[in-house]
Parts: sequence; C-alpha cells; structure tokens
Amino acid sequence: MDASVIVVGAGPAGLMLAGELRLAGAGVILLERLLQPSGESRGLGFTARTMEVFDQRGLLPRFGEIETGTMGHFGGLPLDLGCLDGRQEAAKVVPQSATERVLESWATELGAEIRRGHEFVGLDDSGDAVAVRVHGPEGEYVLHASYLVGCDGGRGKVRKAAEFDFPGTEATAELLLADIRGIELPRRVAGASVSGGMVMSAPMGDGVSRVILSERGAPPQRRTTPPEFSEVADAWKRLTGADISGAEPIWVSAFTDAARQVTQYRRGRVLLAGDAAHIHLPAGGQGMNTSIQDSVNLGWKLAAVVRRSAPERLLDTYHDERHPVGQRLLTNARAQGLLILGGGDMQPLRDVLSELMDYPDVRRHLAAMVSGLEIRYDMGEGRHPLLGLRMPHLDLTVGGRATGSTELLRPGRGVLLDLADNDQLRRRAADWSARIDIVTARAPEVPESGPLAGTSALLLRPDGHVCWTAPGSHGDLRGALARWFGPPATTSGTRG
Repeated sequence: MDASVIVVGAGPAGLMLAGELRLAGAGVILLERLLQPSGESRGLGFTARTMEVFDQRGLLPRFGEIETGTMGHFGGLPLDLGCLDGRQEAAKVVPQSATERVLESWATELGAEIRRGHEFVGLDDSGDAVAVRVHGPEGEYVLHASYLVGCDGGRGKVRKAAEFDFPGTEATAELLLADIRGIELPRRVAGASVSGGMVMSAPMGDGVSRVILSERGAPPQRRTTPPEFSEVADAWKRLTGADISGAEPIWVSAFTDAARQVTQYRRGRVLLAGDAAHIHLPAGGQGMNTSIQDSVNLGWKLAAVVRRSAPERLLDTYHDERHPVGQRLLTNARAQGLLILGGGDMQPLRDVLSELMDYPDVRRHLAAMVSGLEIRYDMGEGRHPLLGLRMPHLDLTVGGRATGSTELLRPGRGVLLDLADNDQLRRRAADWSARIDIVTARAPEVPESGPLAGTSALLLRPDGHVCWTAPGSHGDLRGALARWFGPPATTSGTRG
C-alpha cells in the first residue's frame, strides 16, 4: 500500500479530511490536479457549527481576527441567528482561499502528503484494495490504498469512475458571479429583485466587492470555462443600469440552481464527501460548511477502520448520518432558490414567510437548519436531551486545572467524561483506553435546569457528538464503546 487512504481534491473537504485522518493516525496521500491553490473564494464565511468544529480542533486562532455576527438570511429574508444558544457565532467574510491555506498548513503539519499537479485518471476497486491511476508531471502511474475518497467537487471524476448514482433536478437558472476591485457599489441583499432578474452585491474587505446576478429567462449554459467579466458587466448594466465595466475583476464564475445528491456515500472502497456527493444553489454558504462537516464525520471512522481498531461496518454510519444532512441541505437550498430567483411571483410567499419568521419557534427552526445546529445522529434509544447532538461547550476542572469539553476534543479522540468520580464507570471503560481519553472532571457551573442537569457521565465521539450518557441511555457503556470504538482491547489506564 502506498497509503491507507487516497483523497482526491484539495478543497476544504479534502484538506479537512486529510487533517482528520492524520490526527487519527492514518496515512494519507491527497491528489490535486492544480499546481497551485486557485485563490478562488467560492465559499465565504463559516456557520456556527463549522466554527465549533474548528474550535474543537484548535484551528480558529490560525484564521486571525474573524468578524462574527448573528445576522443571516433565509432566501434573502433577514434571519437573526442569535436566537440559538451556542458558544460560537457565524463568521462573516472568510474567503475560501484563506480557509484552504489554514487547512493545508494544518494537514501538512500533521504529516499529510499533498501532491499538486497530480490528476486522478481512474480506479480499480478489487474488493480488498483500490488501485488509483494518476497522471503526474512525469506521466501516468498507479497508487494502491485501502480506501479512496473523492472530494473533487460537483464535476469530480471519482464519482463518475466509481459509477455512483447522482439523481436530482436539472438547472433552471444560471447565476454569474464576479469579485471586483476599484468601484464602490451599494449593498444589495441576497435575492434583491429587479426588473428582469436578481442582483446582489456585498463588500468582501480590502476594497473588493462581490456581485451576483441572474437574468430571468436566460437559459443555463453548459460552460467548460468561466464567463468573461464583460458578460457579467453587460448583464449588470441591463439589470441595474449601473456600469461596472471599469472595475478590476479578481475572479469570475458561473453556477446554477441544479440540485443533485448521490444515492449512497460509499460504494465498496470508494467514498465521497462534499460537493462530490451533493450539489445545490449555494444559498447562505451552506455548501462548503456541510462539506467540511462531512469530512469531520468520516475522518475518524475511516482512520479507525484502516487501523483495524474498528470493524468495517462503522463506515456504514457515515452514509446513514450524512446522507440525510445532505438531503436536508438540498431541500432548504431549493426552497431558498425559489425565494431568491422567483421574482414578483414569489412576493406573496416572501410576505407570508416574513410574518411567520416573527414567531420565535419558526425563527429558531430556520436558524438551526441553515446553521447546522439542528443535526442529531441516531445513537439508539435514550431520553437524554443531548444524545446524538454535538456536545455544547462545558467549562471543566481536570486535576485542578481549568479546561473545557472543547479542549478535550483537540486530539481527535473519543472522550468518556466522568462528572461523578465514578471508579466503577472508569473500570468498565478501561479496555478502550488506547482509543479514548477517560477523563474525571468537575463541572462547577452546570445549571440545575437544562440539558446537562443531573448528568453524571457522557461519552463523546471524536467529532464531538454525544453517543452515550448516564443517566439517559438505555444501552450500557460497554455496548456504546464497542459500537463506536470497536471491540475491547486488553490495555487499560485512565486520565483525570
């Protein structure tokens, strides 16, 4: 084997996956056809859930000062995300190029091998391993690995080579995008309707503005190259009357409202993550954030399987957990597309939805949906309010030292959090101490009411989701440990 895992595509999903795999001790080679990072900024900013994910890996300081806020939108209608409880707010303007720089630095520090200028050509899944054909600077060669993961985007070759089904809806509209410098534009909110179509504009910092437009009735084009900036400027003038042709184009692109999702996220030894598995209208920047979270869900599971500490069936939970999330994303993105692109025909719906969003329950429901904070995985029967959800930050004292649940997740391992100094509990978990951290802690400020009230112990997966609690889970601790971390070993020991 040349590596335990080969990842194709050095975008946010591929880089995050490479880092997660290395954090869990799996060897990885990441293939990227481009010789240099593109510098493109398709995705802007992070949802509150992605901010939590980066925080639990200690990555937030690497981004420098991040502007955060609570205001977002749903289909262009203002939505205050501050109605949700959470430690993190959404990050406003972080270019995707900056995200890729941070994640690439992190992954390479952990030992990931990134091969730029090496393009995926084809594969052969023998059932026991996968052979990957690659075209590099010196010609074609073959790599062998236990698993291959396609993170190469909506037009990626891995999905096609492995013959994944990719059903969905065809594009009905095309949107043109340009990041421009040298001209001041008034801010236009997402989905601002004008005669003939939709326009939006927003500052991105450093004198750069982003414009997006769609002309109603213009059929989507099958493009193989980005549009010329003159095409964007001409359409902007037709729609708004303003001339932006004198601006300096930094990046120009086009996309559509097509919505597709693979029917399964894994076929044999080939898996997909990010846009390779799901495409949709990029409403509210959810695509990149969902892609990063796909990789966080997959990374520790794939590493456990290739390191033989967990059975292969653990990989089935990747599809089981992330496919519904992708399905939910496509549903809300299509709904937002109708509101943004529907013009005057959609105004009655916008008016009714605006009224509904004045109700706190509706506002919380939509905010949780677009921020990713509603995601709950199936952990079996149980009544604890946190079971299946991501662990909220909890201040802790461990061995006389102040820390928190977020910090305990930094190493990318599972955590058994013993809040009651229960020696019997720790002994039951000792056979898994090589794979999880068993931590005895005090939580001095747990409210008497709320999701953690009366909780004496929690088992956290490496992605931060709560998979067992005491009290509240119907199954025993050893059953939960075996399900998520493999059969018991003989090595034992605890920390705390």
